[in-house]
Amino acid sequence: MCCVCLGNICRSPMAEVVLRARLAEAGLAGKVVVDSAGTGDWHVGDPMYRGARIQLERRGYDGSAHRARQIRPSWLAERDLILAMDAANLASLRRLAGDAADHRIRLFGEVANLHGADVPDPYGGNPAEFARVLDMLESGMRRITDQLRTVVGTPAAER
Repeated sequence: MCCVCLGNICRSPMAEVVLRARLAEAGLAGKVVVDSAGTGDWHVGDPMYRGARIQLERRGYDGSAHRARQIRPSWLAERDLILAMDAANLASLRRLAGDAADHRIRLFGEVANLHGADVPDPYGGNPAEFARVLDMLESGMRRITDQLRTVVGTPAAER
């Protein structure tokens, strides 16, 4: 599963960190591969944006190892699910996929049962904006983890 935003320094790495933590809590850490990327290239190699990292740390998460990456077309076929943080990034991902665009490229707010809401870009914003994004991600990742638990947490013979 790949979480995708614009520059891969705020929303998508926050989503990656939160999902990894939720999966570990659910005993699914080794069963789901999680990463993140951006649709743009201007932050490649940069650490997570300070405001995002601070907000994660306030809630007990560690985003210090993150380095921004840009999604590559080849990754689209390698991931079972690609979660765009907003409609603009969803459109970019679908353009990148071209004719191969499929059901695996989805809007986070739909899959996470957030009524299709975009996760707003907090870049350059205040701590409250980053906290709001983290609230959305925590809520949504709980739901996604529950969904994953029913798929990967159940032995194949029982599905």
